[in-house]
Amino acid sequence: MAVLEESLNLSVKEALALMQQRILHHTYYFGVQTFKNPLDFWVYQELLCELRPDVIIEIGNYYGGSTLALAHVCDQLNHGQVIGLDIIHSRIPDIVRQHARITLLEGDACVLLEQVERLFPPHANVLVIEDSSHTYDNTLQVLRAYQRLIKPGGYFIVEDSICHHGLDEGPNPGPYEAIETFIRETTDFVIERERENFLLTWNPKGFLKRVR
Repeated sequence: MAVLEESLNLSVKEALALMQQRILHHTYYFGVQTFKNPLDFWVYQELLCELRPDVIIEIGNYYGGSTLALAHVCDQLNHGQVIGLDIIHSRIPDIVRQHARITLLEGDACVLLEQVERLFPPHANVLVIEDSSHTYDNTLQVLRAYQRLIKPGGYFIVEDSICHHGLDEGPNPGPYEAIETFIRETTDFVIERERENFLLTWNPKGFLKRVR
């Protein structure tokens, strides 16, 4: 195990690789495995406290650790619901399934869009987190489909744009390139890099704010 005072000569890229191993194999939230950089999740809770969204849509849940964490923040705010979408939810434990603020839908996110929209009123303030397959085509498809749910001032967070932009793994092209394509297509969203203020983010260019 690397320790800080003996690792001061590591490059940022080497540090990212060490963190990735911890995130993939040894990171848990309330006992549920959670593939999430905790520095990014700290920013998420700041956003939730600032925006108080009525609905958080998390696309890609896997074991559901981050889904549960989002619901717990909503508990503390006494506001909000979490809709979790994934192709398969068989890995998700009861502690996640039984939380009153969580609704799980199984299937392709873009196919489920109209079903998702029926779960909340049209005026709801929505925050979307895209964390599914990380391929370029799928990420771009989700961005194009789900952008309509976000009101001006709201956020669309695209995760794991670190693929081949900090970590040499994952799809290539991937989320980073999909974000760039999406931003070229629209003037409704801007990349808010100020949200990357811990520097070591798994979401470079991934905090998209709707401005109009």
